[in-house]
Amino acid sequence: MNNDNGQIDFATVLASAVHDMKNSLCLLIQSIENLGHTLKDQDNEVGEHFASAHYEASRLNTGLVQLLSLYRAGMDNMPLNIDEHYIEDVIDEILATNESYINHKKITLNVEQEPDLMGYFDADLISLLLNDMLINSMRYSNKHILLKVFSNEHHLIFEVQDDGPGYPKSMLEANTVTMHNYDISQGRTGLGLFFARLIAEAHKAHDSAGSISLANGGSLGGSVFTLKIPV
Repeated sequence: MNNDNGQIDFATVLASAVHDMKNSLCLLIQSIENLGHTLKDQDNEVGEHFASAHYEASRLNTGLVQLLSLYRAGMDNMPLNIDEHYIEDVIDEILATNESYINHKKITLNVEQEPDLMGYFDADLISLLLNDMLINSMRYSNKHILLKVFSNEHHLIFEVQDDGPGYPKSMLEANTVTMHNYDISQGRTGLGLFFARLIAEAHKAHDSAGSISLANGGSLGGSVFTLKIPV
């Protein structure tokens, strides 16, 4: 972890520390999930505390993965593991990860997806991106979330809609945020959005790259997050 000048490479040290913290946090999240299964019949206050712990731990885990990925991207070493995946399997895993949180928050999550839909992408990164967007929707929605997956001639499209207050104006204006000008002080703006765009644009096919977009409205009247992956 020393550079050519014999000095400590703090970026590498930080990346190693983040990796270790992520492993510990994954064990914590698993413990929270196990605890959640024993709290199904507890009172609302206990359920709220559990939901809050699950949300914050999940956000921390996402943040650590983002830091590692951004470090690797900065080192020009953000490998993609592109393979063919059934969309239903990816969505089922995301829903299973958030089942306890959804139940304790009493959120209605509807999924609309084309049958037998498949695509070529990095399942780990795309799942992380979608999970982060879903957690945000669960945090800001009132009671309803809609997850849609469909395709057209050129793209595989994922949409996360909710019935919350929608994205603030500052976040809609940050639709094209870059690493040099993101505002980390804004709760739903900044690193997460930049990271989502980084993942999307890393997926390329036929001279076309993936993209994300933010909007308000949709069928539930709140925020609408859209991810497009070229096919």
